[in-house]
Amino acid sequence: MGNMTGAPLSFLQQTILAKKAALADAINAPLGRLAERAAQLWPNADALDQVLLTVLNEVPDCHVLYCWDINGVEISSMIQASGPDPSWRGRDLSQRPYLKNHLPFKGIMLSSVYVSEYRPTQCITALQAVSRDNTLLGFIAADFALEDLLRDEQLTAPKLQWQQFRGDPAVRGTVFLQSREPSLFDQHIDDALSRIGILVREHAIFHVKIHFSSGRCSLWPYDDPYDYRLHSVEEIIDPDLCLAYPARHYPARAQTRSAQVQPVLEEFKALRFADETIYLRSGSLNIMNGMVGLTFSCDGSHYMPVEEFLAKDLSFWLGTLATVAPPA
Repeated sequence: MGNMTGAPLSFLQQTILAKKAALADAINAPLGRLAERAAQLWPNADALDQVLLTVLNEVPDCHVLYCWDINGVEISSMIQASGPDPSWRGRDLSQRPYLKNHLPFKGIMLSSVYVSEYRPTQCITALQAVSRDNTLLGFIAADFALEDLLRDEQLTAPKLQWQQFRGDPAVRGTVFLQSREPSLFDQHIDDALSRIGILVREHAIFHVKIHFSSGRCSLWPYDDPYDYRLHSVEEIIDPDLCLAYPARHYPARAQTRSAQVQPVLEEFKALRFADETIYLRSGSLNIMNGMVGLTFSCDGSHYMPVEEFLAKDLSFWLGTLATVAPPA
């Protein structure tokens, strides 16, 4: 995964590169040995088929091996565990996604993820250069299905940090021509935020997103995280709403402390009313990963850890947002 700006790699980029590096380490030696043997047989298709079939099991998780020349024409069969498939011999592979990058003169190169034409699934292809007497003859391609590579993988928790995203330029360009219109949620904001705080602290709502302008709230229960609940202002401020959610202890693994929930919600209120032009449109809190999400009237969005969010004051936000939303 490229990083053309020269900036430090993001956590996501580091995760992807680490997984590609692990794959490259696992296949480098067997593909290198295979290339030495293939160079002596090149371009005898039948002989190449035999040696590819012999070593297929030596390349971890590989489901297809094949060879093609420097012009991108396949010279071997498609070699898989069930045996050779000669139907692709002579096929022009020059338009395959991995051939649009710089190809290795020696060693291996890993492609980006793409959908295979041969076996319609997401895969990565490793290209091993084949040379004889310092002359590049072609390449051995080894295809790896993502469903095989990632079957035992665990999801990696991201590094929590402040991220800022600019919104729609059309919205940002006209933001100073508009002003906040009081919403139904604004009229009941104290009661609504109090009820939401209770639901989070005492009824295991681990993620809440409040849409202040449209007067609705989305709740994700710890007991049923795949189905969020959508509530109107009238439902949120109804004391009996708590009867719809089972009583639960505050989750022990939550990154946000119970005592921080209400201060976060109160800060949402402050940002909602801080300015009549630049104001909070929606705010979210996820107590499990400890992240706050904010979207303002200028359509700019911010995501940051709860601790960092609570450490900011209104002057920080109004100054930051002034740079995000210049006058039209």
